[in-house]
Amino acid sequence: MAVRRFKPVTPGTRFRVGGDYSDVTTNVPEKSLVVAIKKSGGRNQSGKMTMRYLGGGHKKSYRLIDFKRDKHNIPATVATIEYDPNRSARIALVNYADGEKRYIIAPEGLTVGQVITSGEGSAPEVGNAMPLKGIPLGSIIHNIELNPGQGASIARSAGTYAQLSARDGKYAIIKLPSGETRMILATCMATIGSVSNAEKANEVLGKAGRKRWLGRRPRVRGVAMNPVDHPMGGGEGRSSGGHPRSRKGLLAKGYKTRDKKKTSDRYIIERRKK
Repeated sequence: MAVRRFKPVTPGTRFRVGGDYSDVTTNVPEKSLVVAIKKSGGRNQSGKMTMRYLGGGHKKSYRLIDFKRDKHNIPATVATIEYDPNRSARIALVNYADGEKRYIIAPEGLTVGQVITSGEGSAPEVGNAMPLKGIPLGSIIHNIELNPGQGASIARSAGTYAQLSARDGKYAIIKLPSGETRMILATCMATIGSVSNAEKANEVLGKAGRKRWLGRRPRVRGVAMNPVDHPMGGGEGRSSGGHPRSRKGLLAKGYKTRDKKKTSDRYIIERRKK
């Protein structure tokens, strides 16, 4: 997929850079894999706003994605590559040999008609899912499980990938997209290749209204508020507001918020870069 620039026929298209959707093969999702999704608008069950700057946006349906890839050693044929309004990556509809249909996150280079599999006996080819213990060292992977059978939770958004750098006993050592290096059990599943739609990072919305269509309301800077509303508010003119912090006073930009006694710390070999 590539991006395209628009002619500046309106103020909103002057700076807009959007996707060309040349990789999408259909605009009609599989009906059996679509469910309704309810919007909260940032309100809880009492109607109180608990998350600011959310609300509005176009109505969407949720596509059920197979993050577990637990149909092992059954070949599946890629039927379509589709746009998903709930995520930045493309999704692929695959038809299994036993007749079942599922959506998966589409990796870069996956094409319609390609046959993919999952399980220990799979070949290390793009789109195939395998345990980390069977993937060759140095491979580019995505959709990585953190715990066996949990389903993929790492490297799922557009253009992301991790690298399998080594194995140590029952653990595999992975370099994550953030730059963090950590150990994950070698029995966890991962998919070969990088996530599709890497050009997503180059898109420019072009106007505030497009952000509203995505369900995001205007965000107010803390320094623009009054002292009663934010720790960084108030002052004469454009004063900086002191050290950056959240509305509740929690320091930002450099202050570590991770629990020092977190049990998963022992699995992290190298922290992510600042």
